[in-house]
Amino acid sequence: RQQYFYVSATLQDILRRFKKRPRSLFDLPNKVAIQLNETHPAIAIPEFMRLLIDEEGLSWEEAWQIVYNTFAYTNHTVMPEALEVWPVPLVEKLLPRHLMIIYEINHRFLTEVRQRWPDDPQRVARMSIIEESEPKLVRMAHLAIIGCHKVNGVAEIHTNLLRNALFPDFSEMWPGKFENITNGVNARRWLLQANPALSAVISKWVGNHEWIHDLGTLASLRRIAFDPELQRDWRGGK
Repeated sequence: RQQYFYVSATLQDILRRFKKRPRSLFDLPNKVAIQLNETHPAIAIPEFMRLLIDEEGLSWEEAWQIVYNTFAYTNHTVMPEALEVWPVPLVEKLLPRHLMIIYEINHRFLTEVRQRWPDDPQRVARMSIIEESEPKLVRMAHLAIIGCHKVNGVAEIHTNLLRNALFPDFSEMWPGKFENITNGVNARRWLLQANPALSAVISKWVGNHEWIHDLGTLASLRRIAFDPELQRDWRGGK
């Protein structure tokens, strides 16, 4: 209930603010980006569909176009707590309309899967939003992947785990959807702006300013790391 409350309040506020100006809802993905950090707020996808269809009067196809292009999903860890599953009976009791929407999303998605892999029922079962267990479960990570235009990992090794170990079927279906935007140091903010003196030292010894855009070029400093003059400059810069 708490997750749904925060999600619904946020989405309704986004729509309220967006509609203050006379513009089309179809322009919303150009003005708004909604980031799902882990699966905890993934119920936002069916909730936004509900708002656009039931409250705004859009068709399913129109609403899905807006939702899909507005949402992105970041997975921060492969631990179970970041891959929530919700019991279908619980969702049906608390959010019956949302379960209807989830079923429809799943139906349309699995139709596409069957068209691409007509002789692979195991793949269909693996990719389904609904896990056919007892009780049935809603796989919120699958809902997030299907309902978002981008899926992001937070490190290269982590993104490769998402592609190759955790969600290989989805990566095969949408290879361009999975991206890696690494957590860590942004050179322009945390080095160039924060310490101009050290930045000047780095540029001097690297021989150019390319490191500002590509931190990988700093690897060239390894071969001269023990140079006394470099070390003296480095201490002075810091």
